[in-house]
Amino acid sequence: MRIAVIGASGRVGREVVEVLREQGHEVVAITRSAGVDVYSGAGLGQALNGVEVVIDAANAATTETDAVRDYFRTIARNVQQEALDAGVRRIVVVSIIGIDAFTAGHYAGKLAQEQAYLEGPVPVRILRAAQFHEFTEMMLDWTTQGDTAHVPATRTQLIAARTVAEQLAALAVAESAPDRLEIAGPDELNLAAATAKLAARRGTPLQVEEVLDTSDPNHRAQADGALLPGPGTLIAGPSFEEWLDRHYPA
Repeated sequence: MRIAVIGASGRVGREVVEVLREQGHEVVAITRSAGVDVYSGAGLGQALNGVEVVIDAANAATTETDAVRDYFRTIARNVQQEALDAGVRRIVVVSIIGIDAFTAGHYAGKLAQEQAYLEGPVPVRILRAAQFHEFTEMMLDWTTQGDTAHVPATRTQLIAARTVAEQLAALAVAESAPDRLEIAGPDELNLAAATAKLAARRGTPLQVEEVLDTSDPNHRAQADGALLPGPGTLIAGPSFEEWLDRHYPA
C-alpha cells in the first residue's frame, strides 16, 4: 500500500515510517526537507499522487493558542482538499487523550485539528494517545534551570511512541476499524515522579520539582487527571519502567 506520512521526521512520524516499511508498504515521507509545506499547501498535491492513505503525525513549533489552532486547522483543511483530489481512501490522525477539557495551547490546537479533519470529505480515523514515555525527556529539555527541572503537575498514563506508531499503522491499513480510538500505557503515573526517575538514570539534573503554574489555563485539568484514559481505552506496553530499562539501563 502507498501511504503518506505527514511529519515523517518527527518523534512519532519517524517511528510510523519505520513500522510501515518493515511491513512492506511504500511510504511517502512528507516533510519540509522533502519539498512539501502542508501549511501553505506547496507540493502537497504532487506528494499525494497515487497515495491510498494519509497518516498525519505533524507537530507544531508554537504553543501560542491562536497560532497553534490556525496551524493545525489549516493543515487539516489543506490535507482534506488535496486528499480528495488525489483519491485518498482515508486519513489517520494522531491526537491526544482528554483534549476536550483544555482551552489553550497545544491541546486546544489538536482539538481544532480533529474538528477540521472531521468537517472534510475524506473519511478520518483519529487515534487519541496518552503522552509518550519520551515526553519525560522533553520535560527535562524544556524545564531544567540550573540543577533543577520544574515539571507541571500532571497525571497521565505514559505510552511508548513506538507503540502508538504501530497502532497508527494498523489503523491505516485496516479495511475496517473504529473512527476513534484511545491508547495509553499500562500504569497511571505522576509526570514529575516519572521524569525524576529519568533524571536519576541520566545523572542530571540533580532535582526534579513538581510545580502548579496557575498562569497556565490548563494547569488544573492536567493536575486533576483530564489526560488519563477513559473506559474502552486500548492499554498497551511497554510500561514506563520497561522503557526506562531499555533506553537508560541502570
